[in-house]
Amino acid sequence: MEVAANCSLRVKRPLLDPRFEGYKLSLEPLPCYQLELDAAVAEVKLRDDQYTLEHMHAFGMYNYLHCDSWYQDSVYYVDNLGRIMNLTVMLDTALGKPREVFRLPTDLIAYDNRLCASMHFTSSTWVTLSDGTGRLYLIGTGERGNSASEKWEIMFNEELGNPFIIIHSISLLKAEEHSIATLLLRIEKEELDMKGSGFYVSLEWVTINKKYKDKKKYEITKRNILHGKSVPHYAAIEPDGNGLMIVSYKSFTFVQVGQNLEESKDEDMSEKIKEPLYYWQQTEDDLTVTISLPEDCTKEDIQIQFLPDHVNVVLKGQRFLEGNLYSSIDHESSTWIIKENNSLEISLIKKNEGLTWPELVVGDKEGEFIRDSAQCAAIAERLMHLTSDELNPNPDKGKPPCNAQELEECDIFFEESSSLCRFDGSTLKTTHVVNLGSNQYLFSVIVDPKEMPCFCLRHDVDALLWQPHSSNQDDMWEHIATFNALGYVQASKRDKKFFACAPNYSYAALCECLRRVFIYRQPTPMSTVLYNRKEGRKNITRGQALMYKSLSSLHLHHICSSSIEQSKSRVSVRVEYTRKQIAGGMIHWEPFIHVD
Repeated sequence: MEVAANCSLRVKRPLLDPRFEGYKLSLEPLPCYQLELDAAVAEVKLRDDQYTLEHMHAFGMYNYLHCDSWYQDSVYYVDNLGRIMNLTVMLDTALGKPREVFRLPTDLIAYDNRLCASMHFTSSTWVTLSDGTGRLYLIGTGERGNSASEKWEIMFNEELGNPFIIIHSISLLKAEEHSIATLLLRIEKEELDMKGSGFYVSLEWVTINKKYKDKKKYEITKRNILHGKSVPHYAAIEPDGNGLMIVSYKSFTFVQVGQNLEESKDEDMSEKIKEPLYYWQQTEDDLTVTISLPEDCTKEDIQIQFLPDHVNVVLKGQRFLEGNLYSSIDHESSTWIIKENNSLEISLIKKNEGLTWPELVVGDKEGEFIRDSAQCAAIAERLMHLTSDELNPNPDKGKPPCNAQELEECDIFFEESSSLCRFDGSTLKTTHVVNLGSNQYLFSVIVDPKEMPCFCLRHDVDALLWQPHSSNQDDMWEHIATFNALGYVQASKRDKKFFACAPNYSYAALCECLRRVFIYRQPTPMSTVLYNRKEGRKNITRGQALMYKSLSSLHLHHICSSSIEQSKSRVSVRVEYTRKQIAGGMIHWEPFIHVD
């Protein structure tokens, strides 16, 4: 049985800055442009039956502005007339006038059960599009960089069932065919779920292709479906189309197309009640494995190989049990015998006496562990002193219990940890798993449109950006950039909605639900030097935090104070503020920083 490889993310130490002291608030004005639209954006609000947290994650926090990663000066949106509008961003002047590039054939207002229209820029000449009613479009756009010659044309469209949104898509060019793979997300009703929310998340991997030798149109050649219980934070198809990567709280598994959820549950239940292949139990010194032998099995039909960290059991020429043991054994002292009840009993002598094994063979789920009643009683007796009917009955004895109120909210993570899984496109099985633990997922961004999207995780106080490389099986995820202290700073933004960074890692932006956009620049040289009078060093690094919209002077004072407060663990900082009035009648506090 193949087991997914447990991997880890390798942090590049040179990309970390241990001397980073915090962000300095900048009051430099930023240009802000406004543009009147002749038709409103096609916003779709959640219905009464879309009440779960998964609906909110998938559809309620949707960004209706789509950035073209192949031409970064272009952004698109869909208005309530069904038109796809293009805006050209000209930073030196202003926003260009919106222009129509495509109009959806369907009347969106006529559909009650619909989602927001979604699109993904598959390549420099292709776009995958969903109108929110369950129909998928494949659009040939030509070279989008030249607005004069840009013309969108439908190359494929088909009804695919319930409404969905597009998460990711890729374009594959081979010698004889062109194919496009796209990833669709749905939240389906689960009638048999009595304990959960009553819904499950469906990811559909659809492949559409056309052979150049044939004059046929594009057609769907493959559809694979994954089911899970949580909306994935990140899901993307590998550039070569051979795999899929997902970051989520709950795991995803492939199901057969046409297989309903009731059938899959019946299969799961049948697997659960299936008789175990073997039983095993343990003491402090050894382990005993019991296997029921097939009929007419003799001693000559049994082959067992003991290694210090490995075991291999072959019955009648077929491999029965093989794999790495949880811990080392004394392979020379381990034995096996055939019992009278036609069962095989294997005795494994532990190398580390007293060590409790949670599993016999790493990753093997075919056996069942039998716990000795006397052993259970001994464990319960040893743990008796840890239980009590009273909360902290004797606080003066030993150390007092931990007070959770002393923790800051930004230091508290979800109870469930996320995992990063890589699925093989051929076998549809998990090949690599990374347990992210307390590394909170922050956002994803496309740095290079020819590569998979990057994802950003919180590591301690920093935010680290990771680039997947599916071609490198030994090291699939590369640490490419670090946003200093951003993991800690963003945790205090309760109203955050969108989070992103620049493709060149020069800044990160955090958008709140209503008013503000925070921009965090990477460290830049400061106009004034901060000295440490004791050590004489002056190489203190600070980033710069800027904000759109004007805030009150009290709010500015709070943000600046909290930024300086982070450095107290390393240097002694004293901040003095002077009230100062600037143009326009605004009042702000001018900080003077003293570092000891």
